[in-house]
Amino acid sequence: MSMLALQGVGRDFGGLPAVDSLNMSAERGRITGLIGPNGAGKTTVVNMIAGLLKLSRGQVLLDGEDVSTREAQELSRMGIARTFQNIRLVRDASVRDNVLAGFHLHEKTSTLANLLGLPSAFRERRALLARTDELLDRFGMTAMADWPAGSLSYGHQRRIEMMRALATEPRLLLLDEPVAGMNDAEAYKLAAIFREVADDGVAILLIEHNMRFVRRLCDHVCVLASGRLIAEGDAESVINDPRVIESYLGS
Repeated sequence: MSMLALQGVGRDFGGLPAVDSLNMSAERGRITGLIGPNGAGKTTVVNMIAGLLKLSRGQVLLDGEDVSTREAQELSRMGIARTFQNIRLVRDASVRDNVLAGFHLHEKTSTLANLLGLPSAFRERRALLARTDELLDRFGMTAMADWPAGSLSYGHQRRIEMMRALATEPRLLLLDEPVAGMNDAEAYKLAAIFREVADDGVAILLIEHNMRFVRRLCDHVCVLASGRLIAEGDAESVINDPRVIESYLGS
């Protein structure tokens, strides 16, 4: 069974379909690419999966369960995490605190215990800080842990957002243009991390315009054009599909 399955999914704006009759899936342990020209409906798809947009029709299944009407916060607790095309960080907070925020989803101690500084709250915070520092090390950002997130470069801010998403311990990770603004060396370092995450059994759905990155990383690629799926398969065959070349690559 697929971790994620979209069945006849559609979303209308002003009576016009932005996404229509979409059937696609993302498997555990695999990285699925979602590509297409600007305005194809890719971010709309991710927003529907994450509960930020309601479906006009169809179903979203998470591990076989219909989650089409669930709210974003509930879907996050169920194991869906995402990054955004436009970075969303607490700019004045430290890098460490931005990442630590992702772990709060799994806090077990009560608000009262935290306010009173009880030993249980102290132990939990210490454990979460240790896991935060593991993520910082994994992404090569330990030296920047105490810097304000907003003071860092665009590429580093992207990394912070990815670490915060991983801190939620997702079953399904939605990445919206995660390497935009990065050079190939930076992008390929992240590709290695994403592969490790997938190898741990997480399903990854990746929106990306960098075709070199897609070729290198994705196990399966789906192509949207005008809100409809026009091709899917392995990266090489999809990118060389005449329909994709015409609609997306422009030649």
